[in-house]
Amino acid sequence: MTPSTDSARPPLNDSPVSRVVRALHHRNYRLFFSGQLVSLVGTFLTTTAMSWFVLKLTMNPADYSQRQADVFFAAQIPLFLLGPIAGVWVDRLDRRKLILVTQTLAMIQSFSLAAVAFSHTPTVNKILALALFQGLINCWDMPGRQAFLVDMVTDRDDLANAIALNSTMVHFARVFGPAAAGLIIARIGIAWCFLLDGLSYLAVIAALLAMVIVPRRPKPPRSVRVELHEGARYVFGFPPMRALIFLMCVVSLTAIPCISTLLPIYGNHFGGQLHGSLVFGFLGAATGIGALTGAILLAARRSVLGLGRLIAIAMSTFAVALMALAASPSLWLCLLVLPFCGWGMITTFASANTIMQTLADDDKRGRVMSFFSVSFVGVTPFGALFVGRFLSPHLAFGSADPMVGARRAMFVAAGLCLSASLYYATRLPALRKLVHPIYARKGILPDLATALQAATDMTDPAEA
Repeated sequence: MTPSTDSARPPLNDSPVSRVVRALHHRNYRLFFSGQLVSLVGTFLTTTAMSWFVLKLTMNPADYSQRQADVFFAAQIPLFLLGPIAGVWVDRLDRRKLILVTQTLAMIQSFSLAAVAFSHTPTVNKILALALFQGLINCWDMPGRQAFLVDMVTDRDDLANAIALNSTMVHFARVFGPAAAGLIIARIGIAWCFLLDGLSYLAVIAALLAMVIVPRRPKPPRSVRVELHEGARYVFGFPPMRALIFLMCVVSLTAIPCISTLLPIYGNHFGGQLHGSLVFGFLGAATGIGALTGAILLAARRSVLGLGRLIAIAMSTFAVALMALAASPSLWLCLLVLPFCGWGMITTFASANTIMQTLADDDKRGRVMSFFSVSFVGVTPFGALFVGRFLSPHLAFGSADPMVGARRAMFVAAGLCLSASLYYATRLPALRKLVHPIYARKGILPDLATALQAATDMTDPAEA
Protein backbone atom coordinates (compact mmCIF):
# COMPACT_ATOMS: atom_id res chain seq x y z
CA MET A 1 0.00 0.00 0.00
CA THR A 2 1.47 3.34 -1.00
CA PRO A 3 1.60 6.20 1.49
CA SER A 4 -0.68 8.38 -0.60
CA THR A 5 -3.64 6.01 -0.64
CA ASP A 6 -5.34 4.13 2.17
CA SER A 7 -6.52 1.21 0.14
CA ALA A 8 -8.10 0.37 -3.13
CA ARG A 9 -11.19 2.41 -3.64
CA PRO A 10 -14.34 0.37 -3.09
CA PRO A 11 -16.55 -0.06 -6.12
CA LEU A 12 -19.21 2.59 -6.36
CA ASN A 13 -22.61 2.43 -7.92
CA ASP A 14 -23.45 5.04 -10.51
CA SER A 15 -25.93 6.97 -8.42
CA PRO A 16 -25.65 10.78 -8.42
CA VAL A 17 -24.62 10.80 -4.75
CA SER A 18 -21.79 8.32 -5.39
CA ARG A 19 -20.53 10.38 -8.31
CA VAL A 20 -20.59 13.57 -6.22
CA VAL A 21 -18.42 12.19 -3.38
CA ARG A 22 -16.12 9.74 -5.14
CA ALA A 23 -12.94 11.84 -4.61
CA LEU A 24 -13.49 11.63 -0.84
CA HIS A 25 -12.33 8.00 -0.92
CA HIS A 26 -8.79 9.38 -1.08
CA ARG A 27 -7.67 9.84 2.54
CA ASN A 28 -5.47 12.86 1.92
CA TYR A 29 -8.17 14.64 -0.01
CA ARG A 30 -10.73 13.77 2.66
CA LEU A 31 -8.51 15.39 5.30
CA PHE A 32 -7.98 18.44 3.11
CA PHE A 33 -11.69 18.76 2.35
CA SER A 34 -12.76 18.68 6.00
CA GLY A 35 -10.10 21.12 7.17
CA GLN A 36 -10.56 23.49 4.26
CA LEU A 37 -14.34 23.55 4.72
CA VAL A 38 -13.96 24.92 8.26
CA SER A 39 -11.33 27.42 7.12
CA LEU A 40 -13.41 28.65 4.19
CA VAL A 41 -16.38 29.49 6.41
CA GLY A 42 -13.96 31.70 8.31
CA THR A 43 -12.66 33.18 5.07
CA PHE A 44 -16.15 34.31 4.09
CA LEU A 45 -16.62 35.79 7.54
CA THR A 46 -13.59 37.96 6.84
CA THR A 47 -14.53 38.75 3.23
CA THR A 48 -17.97 39.96 4.27
CA ALA A 49 -16.75 41.77 7.38
CA MET A 50 -13.95 43.55 5.54
CA SER A 51 -16.33 45.00 2.95
CA TRP A 52 -18.67 46.20 5.68
CA PHE A 53 -15.74 47.53 7.72
CA VAL A 54 -14.57 49.65 4.80
CA LEU A 55 -18.10 50.96 4.31
CA LYS A 56 -18.36 52.00 7.97
CA LEU A 57 -14.89 53.58 8.05
CA THR A 58 -15.55 55.52 4.86
CA MET A 59 -18.60 57.11 6.52
CA ASN A 60 -19.93 58.09 3.10
CA PRO A 61 -21.65 55.46 0.93
CA ALA A 62 -21.05 57.63 -2.13
CA ASP A 63 -17.27 57.21 -1.66
CA TYR A 64 -17.42 53.57 -0.60
CA SER A 65 -17.10 51.99 -4.05
CA GLN A 66 -13.83 53.85 -4.61
CA ARG A 67 -12.29 52.89 -1.26
CA GLN A 68 -13.48 49.29 -1.57
CA ALA A 69 -11.93 49.20 -5.05
CA ASP A 70 -8.64 50.32 -3.49
CA VAL A 71 -8.76 47.52 -0.89
CA PHE A 72 -9.69 44.96 -3.52
CA PHE A 73 -6.86 46.19 -5.75
CA ALA A 74 -4.33 45.87 -2.91
CA ALA A 75 -5.49 42.32 -2.13
CA GLN A 76 -5.22 41.05 -5.70
CA ILE A 77 -2.50 43.01 -7.51
CA PRO A 78 0.38 40.90 -6.05
CA LEU A 79 -1.03 37.81 -7.76
CA PHE A 80 -1.12 39.64 -11.09
CA LEU A 81 2.51 40.75 -10.74
CA LEU A 82 4.06 37.70 -9.10
CA GLY A 83 1.67 34.81 -9.85
CA PRO A 84 3.52 33.34 -12.87
CA ILE A 85 6.87 33.46 -11.03
CA ALA A 86 5.26 31.82 -8.00
CA GLY A 87 3.96 29.09 -10.32
CA VAL A 88 7.55 28.16 -11.20
CA TRP A 89 8.31 27.58 -7.53
CA VAL A 90 5.07 25.64 -7.02
CA ASP A 91 6.38 23.16 -9.60
CA ARG A 92 9.71 22.94 -7.71
CA LEU A 93 8.77 22.89 -4.02
CA ASP A 94 7.09 20.38 -1.73
CA ARG A 95 3.51 21.61 -2.15
CA ARG A 96 2.27 20.38 1.22
CA LYS A 97 4.99 22.28 3.07
CA LEU A 98 4.38 25.33 0.91
CA ILE A 99 0.67 25.37 1.76
CA LEU A 100 1.44 24.89 5.45
CA VAL A 101 3.52 28.07 5.34
CA THR A 102 0.94 30.08 3.39
CA GLN A 103 -1.97 28.99 5.59
CA THR A 104 -0.01 29.89 8.74
CA LEU A 105 0.75 33.34 7.35
CA ALA A 106 -2.92 33.77 6.38
CA MET A 107 -3.89 32.93 9.97
CA ILE A 108 -1.54 35.66 11.23
CA GLN A 109 -3.11 38.12 8.77
CA SER A 110 -6.61 37.38 10.09
CA PHE A 111 -5.51 37.85 13.69
CA SER A 112 -3.93 41.16 12.65
CA LEU A 113 -7.24 42.29 11.12
CA ALA A 114 -8.94 41.40 14.40
CA ALA A 115 -6.40 43.47 16.31
CA VAL A 116 -7.08 46.46 14.05
CA ALA A 117 -10.83 46.09 14.46
CA PHE A 118 -10.56 45.76 18.26
CA SER A 119 -8.32 48.84 18.46
CA HIS A 120 -9.61 52.37 18.94
CA THR A 121 -7.90 53.69 15.80
CA PRO A 122 -8.95 51.52 12.83
CA THR A 123 -8.33 53.09 9.41
CA VAL A 124 -8.86 52.10 5.81
CA ASN A 125 -5.09 52.41 5.25
CA LYS A 126 -4.43 49.69 7.84
CA ILE A 127 -6.91 47.45 6.07
CA LEU A 128 -5.17 48.25 2.77
CA ALA A 129 -1.82 47.15 4.19
CA LEU A 130 -3.22 43.86 5.51
CA ALA A 131 -5.06 43.25 2.24
CA LEU A 132 -1.74 43.67 0.41
CA PHE A 133 -0.12 41.16 2.80
CA GLN A 134 -2.88 38.62 2.06
CA GLY A 135 -2.38 39.23 -1.66
CA LEU A 136 1.30 38.34 -1.34
CA ILE A 137 0.37 35.12 0.46
CA ASN A 138 -2.14 34.22 -2.27
CA CYS A 139 0.56 34.41 -4.96
CA TRP A 140 1.86 31.05 -3.73
CA ASP A 141 -1.19 29.70 -1.93
CA MET A 142 -3.70 29.72 -4.79
CA PRO A 143 -1.68 27.92 -7.50
CA GLY A 144 -0.17 25.72 -4.79
CA ARG A 145 -3.56 24.47 -3.59
CA GLN A 146 -4.76 23.93 -7.15
CA ALA A 147 -1.66 21.95 -8.14
CA PHE A 148 -1.69 20.03 -4.84
CA LEU A 149 -4.88 18.25 -5.92
CA VAL A 150 -2.92 15.78 -8.06
CA ASP A 151 -0.77 14.89 -5.03
CA MET A 152 -3.86 14.12 -2.94
CA VAL A 153 -6.04 12.48 -5.60
CA THR A 154 -3.88 9.78 -7.15
CA ASP A 155 -6.60 8.37 -9.41
CA ARG A 156 -6.80 10.83 -12.30
CA ASP A 157 -10.34 9.69 -13.08
CA ASP A 158 -11.34 11.41 -9.84
CA LEU A 159 -9.49 14.68 -10.49
CA ALA A 160 -12.42 16.47 -12.14
CA ASN A 161 -14.66 15.40 -9.27
CA ALA A 162 -12.13 16.73 -6.73
CA ILE A 163 -12.06 20.10 -8.50
CA ALA A 164 -15.85 20.25 -8.47
CA LEU A 165 -15.94 19.22 -4.78
CA ASN A 166 -13.49 22.03 -4.04
CA SER A 167 -15.96 24.43 -5.62
CA THR A 168 -18.77 22.80 -3.65
CA MET A 169 -17.09 23.43 -0.31
CA VAL A 170 -16.15 26.98 -1.31
CA HIS A 171 -19.72 27.82 -2.06
CA PHE A 172 -21.17 25.87 0.83
CA ALA A 173 -19.07 28.27 2.89
CA ARG A 174 -20.27 31.15 0.73
CA VAL A 175 -23.86 30.36 1.71
CA PHE A 176 -23.25 30.30 5.47
CA GLY A 177 -20.27 32.63 5.82
CA PRO A 178 -21.89 35.93 4.72
CA ALA A 179 -25.13 35.26 6.62
CA ALA A 180 -23.17 34.34 9.75
CA ALA A 181 -21.00 37.41 9.32
CA GLY A 182 -24.08 39.62 9.14
CA LEU A 183 -25.39 38.17 12.39
CA ILE A 184 -22.01 38.38 14.14
CA ILE A 185 -21.48 42.00 13.06
CA ALA A 186 -24.97 42.97 14.23
CA ARG A 187 -24.69 41.15 17.58
CA ILE A 188 -21.09 41.32 18.80
CA GLY A 189 -19.06 43.31 16.28
CA ILE A 190 -16.87 43.13 13.18
CA ALA A 191 -13.67 42.18 15.00
CA TRP A 192 -15.06 38.78 16.01
CA CYS A 193 -15.43 37.78 12.35
CA PHE A 194 -11.69 38.26 11.85
CA LEU A 195 -10.83 36.49 15.10
CA LEU A 196 -12.97 33.44 14.25
CA ASP A 197 -11.44 33.33 10.79
CA GLY A 198 -7.96 33.21 12.30
CA LEU A 199 -8.95 30.30 14.53
CA SER A 200 -10.51 28.45 11.57
CA TYR A 201 -7.09 28.10 9.91
CA LEU A 202 -6.11 25.64 12.63
CA ALA A 203 -8.39 23.06 10.99
CA VAL A 204 -6.67 23.08 7.62
CA ILE A 205 -3.19 23.22 9.20
CA ALA A 206 -4.03 20.14 11.29
CA ALA A 207 -5.31 18.35 8.17
CA LEU A 208 -2.12 19.10 6.24
CA LEU A 209 0.04 17.83 9.10
CA ALA A 210 -1.94 14.56 9.19
CA MET A 211 -1.41 13.79 5.49
CA VAL A 212 1.10 11.30 4.11
CA ILE A 213 2.19 12.35 0.61
CA VAL A 214 4.52 10.49 -1.74
CA PRO A 215 7.39 12.92 -2.52
CA ARG A 216 7.54 14.04 -6.11
CA ARG A 217 10.70 13.35 -8.08
CA PRO A 218 12.81 16.54 -8.04
CA LYS A 219 13.30 18.26 -11.37
CA PRO A 220 16.75 19.19 -12.70
CA PRO A 221 17.35 22.83 -11.70
CA ARG A 222 16.88 25.43 -14.42
CA SER A 223 16.61 29.19 -14.34
CA VAL A 224 13.32 30.78 -13.31
CA ARG A 225 13.26 32.75 -16.55
CA VAL A 226 13.55 29.60 -18.69
CA GLU A 227 10.80 27.79 -16.79
CA LEU A 228 8.55 30.86 -16.80
CA HIS A 229 8.96 31.23 -20.57
CA GLU A 230 8.28 27.52 -21.03
CA GLY A 231 5.06 27.80 -19.01
CA ALA A 232 3.90 30.87 -20.94
CA ARG A 233 4.48 29.16 -24.30
CA TYR A 234 2.69 26.06 -23.05
CA VAL A 235 -0.42 27.99 -22.00
CA PHE A 236 -0.66 30.77 -24.58
CA GLY A 237 0.58 28.69 -27.51
CA PHE A 238 -2.45 26.38 -27.35
CA PRO A 239 -5.71 28.06 -28.50
CA PRO A 240 -8.13 26.25 -26.10
CA MET A 241 -6.06 27.22 -23.05
CA ARG A 242 -5.61 30.73 -24.42
CA ALA A 243 -9.36 31.08 -24.95
CA LEU A 244 -10.12 30.03 -21.38
CA ILE A 245 -7.56 32.50 -20.02
CA PHE A 246 -9.20 35.24 -22.10
CA LEU A 247 -12.67 34.37 -20.79
CA MET A 248 -11.50 34.38 -17.17
CA CYS A 249 -9.89 37.79 -17.71
CA VAL A 250 -13.13 39.23 -19.08
CA VAL A 251 -15.23 37.82 -16.20
CA SER A 252 -12.69 39.17 -13.69
CA LEU A 253 -12.70 42.62 -15.27
CA THR A 254 -16.47 42.95 -15.52
CA ALA A 255 -18.93 40.67 -13.76
CA ILE A 256 -17.10 39.51 -10.63
CA PRO A 257 -16.09 43.02 -9.44
CA CYS A 258 -19.76 44.00 -9.59
CA ILE A 259 -20.53 41.33 -6.98
CA SER A 260 -17.50 41.98 -4.77
CA THR A 261 -17.42 45.80 -5.00
CA LEU A 262 -21.00 46.96 -5.51
CA LEU A 263 -23.09 44.47 -3.54
CA PRO A 264 -22.46 46.20 -0.17
CA ILE A 265 -24.09 49.32 -1.66
CA TYR A 266 -27.21 47.21 -2.23
CA GLY A 267 -27.08 46.03 1.38
CA ASN A 268 -26.80 49.59 2.67
CA HIS A 269 -29.55 50.79 0.32
CA PHE A 270 -32.12 48.14 1.24
CA GLY A 271 -31.13 47.67 4.90
CA GLY A 272 -30.11 51.15 5.97
CA GLN A 273 -27.93 51.87 8.98
CA LEU A 274 -29.80 49.48 11.26
CA HIS A 275 -30.04 46.34 9.16
CA GLY A 276 -27.55 46.97 6.35
CA SER A 277 -25.02 44.37 7.49
CA LEU A 278 -27.72 41.69 7.77
CA VAL A 279 -29.09 42.46 4.31
CA PHE A 280 -25.58 42.43 2.84
CA GLY A 281 -24.97 39.05 4.46
CA PHE A 282 -28.17 37.61 3.02
CA LEU A 283 -27.33 38.96 -0.45
CA GLY A 284 -24.00 37.17 -0.26
CA ALA A 285 -25.71 34.00 0.95
CA ALA A 286 -28.16 34.14 -1.98
CA THR A 287 -25.20 34.28 -4.37
CA GLY A 288 -23.68 31.34 -2.52
CA ILE A 289 -26.84 29.22 -2.86
CA GLY A 290 -26.63 29.46 -6.63
CA ALA A 291 -22.89 28.81 -6.60
CA LEU A 292 -23.30 25.78 -4.33
CA THR A 293 -25.98 24.36 -6.62
CA GLY A 294 -23.70 24.79 -9.62
CA ALA A 295 -20.78 23.13 -7.85
CA ILE A 296 -22.87 20.11 -6.81
CA LEU A 297 -24.18 19.66 -10.34
CA LEU A 298 -20.62 19.78 -11.67
CA ALA A 299 -19.46 17.24 -9.09
CA ALA A 300 -22.20 14.84 -10.23
CA ARG A 301 -21.05 14.89 -13.86
CA ARG A 302 -19.65 11.64 -15.24
CA SER A 303 -17.10 13.27 -17.56
CA VAL A 304 -15.43 16.51 -18.57
CA LEU A 305 -17.02 16.18 -22.00
CA GLY A 306 -19.44 19.02 -22.70
CA LEU A 307 -17.84 21.50 -20.30
CA GLY A 308 -16.84 23.83 -23.12
CA ARG A 309 -20.46 24.32 -24.15
CA LEU A 310 -21.48 24.65 -20.50
CA ILE A 311 -19.01 27.52 -20.05
CA ALA A 312 -20.71 29.51 -22.82
CA ILE A 313 -24.14 28.91 -21.27
CA ALA A 314 -23.02 29.71 -17.72
CA MET A 315 -21.15 32.89 -18.62
CA SER A 316 -24.11 34.19 -20.61
CA THR A 317 -26.43 33.36 -17.70
CA PHE A 318 -24.14 35.24 -15.31
CA ALA A 319 -24.21 38.32 -17.55
CA VAL A 320 -27.99 38.31 -18.06
CA ALA A 321 -28.63 37.76 -14.34
CA LEU A 322 -26.33 40.69 -13.56
CA MET A 323 -28.38 42.88 -15.90
CA ALA A 324 -31.52 41.76 -14.07
CA LEU A 325 -29.88 42.59 -10.74
CA ALA A 326 -29.05 46.06 -12.01
CA ALA A 327 -32.72 46.60 -12.87
CA SER A 328 -34.19 45.03 -9.69
CA PRO A 329 -36.23 47.62 -7.75
CA SER A 330 -36.69 45.56 -4.58
CA LEU A 331 -34.69 43.41 -2.19
CA TRP A 332 -36.82 40.34 -2.91
CA LEU A 333 -36.08 40.50 -6.63
CA CYS A 334 -32.37 40.85 -5.86
CA LEU A 335 -32.53 37.74 -3.68
CA LEU A 336 -34.23 35.85 -6.52
CA VAL A 337 -31.70 36.95 -9.17
CA LEU A 338 -28.46 36.51 -7.22
CA PRO A 339 -28.54 32.67 -7.19
CA PHE A 340 -28.37 32.76 -11.00
CA CYS A 341 -25.33 35.03 -10.73
CA GLY A 342 -23.75 32.55 -8.32
CA TRP A 343 -24.54 29.55 -10.54
CA GLY A 344 -23.13 31.25 -13.63
CA MET A 345 -20.00 32.43 -11.84
CA ILE A 346 -18.99 29.11 -10.27
CA THR A 347 -19.97 27.01 -13.30
CA THR A 348 -17.84 29.18 -15.57
CA PHE A 349 -14.85 29.13 -13.23
CA ALA A 350 -14.96 25.48 -12.15
CA SER A 351 -15.57 24.20 -15.68
CA ALA A 352 -12.63 26.21 -17.03
CA ASN A 353 -10.48 25.06 -14.10
CA THR A 354 -11.36 21.42 -14.79
CA ILE A 355 -10.51 21.70 -18.49
CA MET A 356 -7.19 23.41 -17.75
CA GLN A 357 -6.25 20.75 -15.16
CA THR A 358 -7.29 17.97 -17.53
CA LEU A 359 -5.20 19.32 -20.40
CA ALA A 360 -2.12 20.21 -18.32
CA ASP A 361 0.96 18.01 -18.05
CA ASP A 362 1.89 17.23 -14.44
CA ASP A 363 5.34 18.81 -14.56
CA LYS A 364 3.84 22.14 -15.70
CA ARG A 365 0.69 22.11 -13.59
CA GLY A 366 1.88 24.73 -11.11
CA ARG A 367 2.66 27.19 -13.89
CA VAL A 368 -0.59 26.45 -15.71
CA MET A 369 -2.61 27.06 -12.57
CA SER A 370 -0.63 30.21 -11.76
CA PHE A 371 -1.58 31.71 -15.12
CA PHE A 372 -5.15 30.57 -14.56
CA SER A 373 -5.18 32.13 -11.08
CA VAL A 374 -3.82 35.38 -12.51
CA SER A 375 -6.57 35.46 -15.12
CA PHE A 376 -9.35 34.78 -12.63
CA VAL A 377 -8.09 36.52 -9.49
CA GLY A 378 -5.04 38.57 -10.43
CA VAL A 379 -6.95 40.59 -13.02
CA THR A 380 -9.79 41.41 -10.61
CA PRO A 381 -8.02 44.42 -9.03
CA PHE A 382 -8.16 46.15 -12.38
CA GLY A 383 -11.80 45.14 -12.62
CA ALA A 384 -12.43 46.58 -9.15
CA LEU A 385 -10.85 49.86 -10.18
CA PHE A 386 -12.75 49.82 -13.48
CA VAL A 387 -16.11 49.20 -11.80
CA GLY A 388 -15.62 50.96 -8.48
CA ARG A 389 -13.53 54.00 -9.40
CA PHE A 390 -14.45 54.59 -13.03
CA LEU A 391 -17.82 53.18 -14.03
CA SER A 392 -19.78 53.60 -10.81
CA PRO A 393 -19.02 57.27 -10.00
CA HIS A 394 -18.89 58.44 -13.62
CA LEU A 395 -22.15 56.78 -14.62
CA ALA A 396 -23.98 58.35 -11.68
CA PHE A 397 -24.08 61.61 -13.67
CA GLY A 398 -24.03 63.80 -10.59
CA SER A 399 -26.66 61.85 -8.67
CA ALA A 400 -26.25 61.83 -4.88
CA ASP A 401 -27.58 58.26 -4.71
CA PRO A 402 -24.71 55.73 -5.03
CA MET A 403 -27.22 53.13 -6.24
CA VAL A 404 -27.62 55.05 -9.50
CA GLY A 405 -23.97 54.63 -10.44
CA ALA A 406 -23.87 51.07 -9.11
CA ARG A 407 -26.82 49.95 -11.23
CA ARG A 408 -25.49 51.55 -14.41
CA ALA A 409 -21.98 50.20 -13.87
CA MET A 410 -23.40 46.72 -13.34
CA PHE A 411 -25.35 46.91 -16.59
CA VAL A 412 -22.33 48.04 -18.65
CA ALA A 413 -20.06 45.38 -17.14
CA ALA A 414 -22.67 42.66 -17.77
CA GLY A 415 -22.96 43.73 -21.42
CA LEU A 416 -19.20 43.34 -21.92
CA CYS A 417 -19.28 39.92 -20.26
CA LEU A 418 -22.17 38.77 -22.45
CA SER A 419 -20.37 39.88 -25.62
CA ALA A 420 -17.29 37.85 -24.70
CA SER A 421 -19.35 34.73 -23.96
CA LEU A 422 -21.13 34.94 -27.33
CA TYR A 423 -17.79 35.33 -29.14
CA TYR A 424 -16.42 32.29 -27.31
CA ALA A 425 -19.48 30.28 -28.36
CA THR A 426 -18.74 30.99 -32.04
CA ARG A 427 -15.15 29.71 -31.57
CA LEU A 428 -16.13 26.59 -29.64
CA PRO A 429 -16.33 24.09 -32.58
CA ALA A 430 -12.79 24.91 -33.70
CA LEU A 431 -11.44 24.73 -30.15
CA ARG A 432 -13.12 21.37 -29.56
CA LYS A 433 -11.23 19.87 -32.51
CA LEU A 434 -7.93 20.80 -30.87
CA VAL A 435 -8.91 19.37 -27.49
CA HIS A 436 -10.21 15.99 -28.70
CA PRO A 437 -6.79 14.51 -29.60
CA ILE A 438 -5.48 15.24 -26.10
CA TYR A 439 -8.59 13.75 -24.50
CA ALA A 440 -8.11 10.68 -26.71
CA ARG A 441 -4.43 10.36 -25.72
CA LYS A 442 -5.36 10.58 -22.01
CA GLY A 443 -8.15 8.02 -22.34
CA ILE A 444 -11.03 10.47 -21.84
CA LEU A 445 -12.24 9.58 -25.34
CA PRO A 446 -11.07 5.93 -25.46
CA ASP A 447 -13.31 4.89 -28.34
CA LEU A 448 -11.99 7.65 -30.54
CA ALA A 449 -8.34 7.44 -29.53
CA THR A 450 -6.99 5.46 -32.47
CA ALA A 451 -8.99 7.29 -35.12
CA LEU A 452 -8.25 10.75 -33.80
CA GLN A 453 -4.54 10.16 -33.32
CA ALA A 454 -4.25 8.92 -36.88
CA ALA A 455 -6.50 11.54 -38.46
CA THR A 456 -5.12 14.72 -36.91
CA ASP A 457 -1.74 16.39 -36.67
CA MET A 458 -2.94 19.26 -34.49
CA THR A 459 -0.39 20.69 -32.04
CA ASP A 460 -1.00 19.98 -28.40
CA PRO A 461 0.27 22.19 -25.58
CA ALA A 462 3.27 19.98 -24.92
CA GLU A 463 4.56 20.79 -28.40
CA ALA A 464 3.55 24.46 -28.47
